[in-house]
Amino acid sequence: MRTVKGAARNKAKRRLFRKAKGYTGGRGRLLRSVKETLVRAGAYAFRDRRARRREFRKLWIIRINAAVRERGLRYSQFIDGLTKAGIELDRKTLAEMAIHDPAAFDQVVAQAKHALVA
Repeated sequence: MRTVKGAARNKAKRRLFRKAKGYTGGRGRLLRSVKETLVRAGAYAFRDRRARRREFRKLWIIRINAAVRERGLRYSQFIDGLTKAGIELDRKTLAEMAIHDPAAFDQVVAQAKHALVA
């Protein structure tokens, strides 16, 4: 008896249609459209994972800059002071400190200022 790929092909199609669940019209019902749509969706997902990281970094920098300006420095001076003081805190942590723990952030800013002067 000759073998055909019936079961494997149906399983593959089912897998694709499951991924396309919720898509409207032919994008969720027609095999060729589903394949094209999933390829494009994967490309968007890949691109936007990177874009999300960029956007968050921009947000953290804006928040740090606002907090640091209240304390009499600019963002670039603050980062330079941190580097000279040997403080290796990332921007996410600094932004969280500026919002949730202002006292600790004041100490970090003071160390950065001191390192700039010295």
